Amino acid sequence: MLWCALLALLVLTLPHLEGVFRWVQPNTRVVIYSRDTFAALLISHLLVVSVASLLATVVGMSAAILVTRRWGRDFLPLVSQLASIGQTFPPVAVLALAVPALGFGTLPTVVALVLYGLLPIVRNTLVGIEGVAPSVLEAARGMGMTERQILWQVELPLARHVILAGIRTSVTINIATAAIGSTIGAQTLGDPIIAGIVNGNTAFILQGALLIALLALCVDSLFERMQRH
Repeated sequence: MLWCALLALLVLTLPHLEGVFRWVQPNTRVVIYSRDTFAALLISHLLVVSVASLLATVVGMSAAILVTRRWGRDFLPLVSQLASIGQTFPPVAVLALAVPALGFGTLPTVVALVLYGLLPIVRNTLVGIEGVAPSVLEAARGMGMTERQILWQVELPLARHVILAGIRTSVTINIATAAIGSTIGAQTLGDPIIAGIVNGNTAFILQGALLIALLALCVDSLFERMQRH
């Protein structure tokens, strides 16, 4: 919770730290990003990442579960390769390809983040489910459980820590990657960074980078707590 407290403190105090950032950028008239409030940027950034991560989790887990069923095993190499391609494809290229079809703004950013966040979720779900001991599955079948009951009451509960680790990695990656959405008009914590790059203002870049780093550490610490239980 320390990182979350620091994030909240920084969001509240950043507009009043002109003296600190004046030291970083002494020859610039404006050193505090003020086009939007940092709180609004943080909320918008969280919404983009949350929607993308939720979609990536649903799609990634569903695909991994399907290819671990007897009738879906033939598609296992295909799903693994598609998930790998999604992450190896640069997010900037996904944005460039998505903009003509989806326009500028948040939607192409969400599409890029979903593709980018699939691989850790698919791989960890596969590892988690396939790591369940065959003897446990046989015992469940011996007790008369159906395949659906085995999935929900045996496989997923036993694999939850590995699956959660994949979701944790995916979300953390997407928190940092979402900043590029600002290049196509999405409102994220990347706005100060892009403004800083365009105007040669290091203070703006630092403000965006610090908030994104603290947000990633905050969310990661929350996932760490969840994995302990």
